[in-house]
Amino acid sequence: MTFRTPLLLACLALATIAAAPSLAADPQREIHGMADAYAGDGAAVAWAVLRGADEVGTVVVVRIVADPDLYPIVGATGSNPFSQRTQSLLPATPNAGSVELRAARAQFADFPRTELRFYATAAAAQAETPRLIVYFLGVPDTTPEFATEANLAAYLTDRIARIRAPGAKAP
Repeated sequence: MTFRTPLLLACLALATIAAAPSLAADPQREIHGMADAYAGDGAAVAWAVLRGADEVGTVVVVRIVADPDLYPIVGATGSNPFSQRTQSLLPATPNAGSVELRAARAQFADFPRTELRFYATAAAAQAETPRLIVYFLGVPDTTPEFATEANLAAYLTDRIARIRAPGAKAP
């Protein structure tokens, strides 16, 4: 009986040491955003379109609201899964709670996959290792369009508030 106790403790200690790196690691999460808004994991995102005089002047706006303690830096890239080309849409940017991505709507035809990247540290941003990626394939079909900047801003504020409200279902 006395021989088993030290052996059991030694095995337990070895198991704890072996598991320590996996417990300390913060695994990256990748989530497919499927509607014009997403909320979860300390972040919320809402899409809208600001119509211009023509297609060239039409802009897609993505409001990114994230907990700065979890994600002090956010960024975004566009990519084409067929050509493997990528383009920075929003370089790694300090997050004071809310950041907006603005890009010409035509850009989403050339780079249909949009990755919103949420970084835990500046070092993680430099190493391109986000804690969270919320990706979208094209501009979501449900994205509303607005003729004025004021209407777009009011909508995004309201949409983020509704998606983050207690009991709200994430789309």
